[in-house]
Amino acid sequence: MTDLPVCADYRRLFLEDAVFMDLRSPGEYAHGAFPGATSLPLMTDDERAQVGTCYKQRGQAAAIELGHRLVAGRERERRVAAWRAFAQRHPQGYLYCWRGGLRSQTVQQWLADEGIVYPRIEGGYKALRRFLLEELARSLERAQLVLVSGRTGTGKTRVIHALPEALDLEGMARHRGSSFGHLPEPQPSQIDFENALSIAFLQRLSRRPGPVLLEDEGRLIGRLALPENLRQSMQRAPMLVVEEPLDERVAVILDDYIVDLGARYARRFGAVDGPAMHRARLLEGLDGIRKRLGGARHQALRATMEQAFALQHSGGGNAAHRAWIRELLEAYYDPMYSYQLAQRAGTVLFQGNRREVIAYARSALSC
Repeated sequence: MTDLPVCADYRRLFLEDAVFMDLRSPGEYAHGAFPGATSLPLMTDDERAQVGTCYKQRGQAAAIELGHRLVAGRERERRVAAWRAFAQRHPQGYLYCWRGGLRSQTVQQWLADEGIVYPRIEGGYKALRRFLLEELARSLERAQLVLVSGRTGTGKTRVIHALPEALDLEGMARHRGSSFGHLPEPQPSQIDFENALSIAFLQRLSRRPGPVLLEDEGRLIGRLALPENLRQSMQRAPMLVVEEPLDERVAVILDDYIVDLGARYARRFGAVDGPAMHRARLLEGLDGIRKRLGGARHQALRATMEQAFALQHSGGGNAAHRAWIRELLEAYYDPMYSYQLAQRAGTVLFQGNRREVIAYARSALSC
């Protein structure tokens, strides 16, 4: 094959939000990828399985020959056209396969035959993934983490969004972090989440030194687990504690989980299915904490929630939701927060309402 360009400057690629042509099979891509990657596979999952079986049974030469037979004729022309179009749209991009081996070298050469010289990632996806795992550990050794903590409904995420240098863990996880935090959009894979975390830390620390603010989270955000080294660092981190009166917290929950979340379901699934799915999702969240609530309290809260949704959907507004929100905060979330706060080893740097915490972070922490 012709001597074609290869790139191994992984740090620069992620700092610059490089665009990638991912040549792995659809199944490999679904298992884990990078934010700037587009799946344009050389082989389908079935074709890759056939080539893999051939390699084990008959060796590399036979597997290569089978691969060329499977991706030939009009199918090869169609795939080359897709790679060519991507390269023309993203002339500063890169391509990779699993290890930067035969698949990416083949496509790189086929593009070169079309007059397009496109760089290949040395070591492929595996090398990029290894770099991000190691880089997250390096970032956590350097970073001064500060947690934004507070009871449920104090608007911690709003504080995070008001501070440009903070990192939004729940945004990366596409989940609001509680039993009721499911969004209409699916969560990323665990590997995608970890990759996005590492890239976010890398980019944040490259912009400027100083504290990195994160929302106080448990081990899981939805079904996604925080990397263990990050979780341990957060356990020791100092905190800014947001305090708001109960009525304000009820209003925040109403706005976030009824008004905003309901609108998101309606936009994604339509004016009929969206509200029904929103209702079902919140009731499912309540059912998920049935044991912790106790049977009688759970049953009463469920009846109140169902009545509130019935009233809302009949045009009676959303004020009836305040009753179950208030009860849930006082009876379930507040005791849980008190317990979790006691487990934190970090000191409290400042306590105040959202406005005061934001002002403190901007002045004392230069955020």
